[in-house]
Amino acid sequence: MGDVKKLFIKTYGCQMNVYDSERMAEAMGGAGYVETQTPDDADMILLNTCHIREKAAEKVYSELGRFRDLKTANPDLKIGVAGCVAQAEGEEIMRRQPLVDLVVGPQSYHRLPQMEAKVRAGGTALDTDFPTDDKFDTLRHRPKAARGPTAFLTVQEGCDKFCAFCVVPYTRGAEVSRPASRILEEARNLVERGVREITLLGQNVNAYHGAGEGGGDWTLARLIWALNDIDGLERIRFTTSHPNDMGDDLIAAHGECAKLMPYLHLPVQSGSDKILKRMNRSHTAESYLRLIERIRAARPDILLSGDFIVGFPEETEADFQATMDLVEEVNYGYAYSFKYSTRPGTPAAERAQVEEDVKSERLQRLQALITRQQRAIQDAMVGRTVGVLFEKPGRLEGQMMGKSDYLHAVHVANADVAVGDLVPVEIIESGTNSLAGRLIRP
Repeated sequence: MGDVKKLFIKTYGCQMNVYDSERMAEAMGGAGYVETQTPDDADMILLNTCHIREKAAEKVYSELGRFRDLKTANPDLKIGVAGCVAQAEGEEIMRRQPLVDLVVGPQSYHRLPQMEAKVRAGGTALDTDFPTDDKFDTLRHRPKAARGPTAFLTVQEGCDKFCAFCVVPYTRGAEVSRPASRILEEARNLVERGVREITLLGQNVNAYHGAGEGGGDWTLARLIWALNDIDGLERIRFTTSHPNDMGDDLIAAHGECAKLMPYLHLPVQSGSDKILKRMNRSHTAESYLRLIERIRAARPDILLSGDFIVGFPEETEADFQATMDLVEEVNYGYAYSFKYSTRPGTPAAERAQVEEDVKSERLQRLQALITRQQRAIQDAMVGRTVGVLFEKPGRLEGQMMGKSDYLHAVHVANADVAVGDLVPVEIIESGTNSLAGRLIRP
């Protein structure tokens, strides 16, 4: 074995990028790299980028500029850009920032070792193809390290919805689902390495239709039931879902599958039918609300989370008020809200834009409402007993931190538990962003 080299990965954006970064590290592990937590002593730096937020590409170029001194001090340092900005910008990244040695899209990162070898030989490497070979299959035999109690597992990638504000269909490609057998194999492997909770990932995860064991395509619900049978796996979650893909079997699973947690992230984006149509969301506010009713009928205690875009082109005050009304009716335990920002190449970028100060004022009002709802739901947890999966020590001596069934952060003082323990906890106090609890002794 050759000399061990150090790899620093900085991850931006969604949970899928977190998963992808883990797999990149595994791929480069086969090329003699170990991860480091700082770029200062790295032999290779990878930025795994996200194209969703405003000025995403400019932020990447700014970050790359900070590495110039490191490259000057260590000419052998190799720098790469991966992820969705890499897919969107391609060779433009190398043209604008010559210190970049390789650019790789989110569907091609299994080829990183070959690209790194080309770079070490004195060249540069660019791969933003949508290859026919399966990156997950290529990586499945890499050596695996011990894991913490929670893990992400990508089951579906890409999107066919073409929302007017979104670049994902262009950077991640069309919807593709992994075979069920490969997912179950990876899940069992994760459990053997210490994982007790798995979150299934996809751009439209509930659109999953992967080749099933025994023939035919499986739905996400059928995959969840198969995961439910894995000994040692205690919790199952999934994100991100589209309202149009919430099938009857998936709704039923929320009420019947013991390991499927009572939490659902189901973005709606707006409460105005006019704006939803402009967004190309293919559902209405009313159909979303009726769907929520069905989900809550199956699992009355389910905690709901959503996404909202404020100030979409042509949004009026009445349209925004429709969003506020929908939020009031649903009552979200969590929600993520953003001002609309243009994405070059998307249909909404060419439309008349809402003024920035109007967007900001509306966002402030929406976030105030969401914050009130979140805090009220969190306060209502006091006195209840929930399962808590402990993930790490807290900041105080003897304190342990974990997540409840509902994904609330919970801390327990003087906790005689270990990382990975899943135990009942009585909630005794609600704080700003977390709950305090005490262990329920048998």
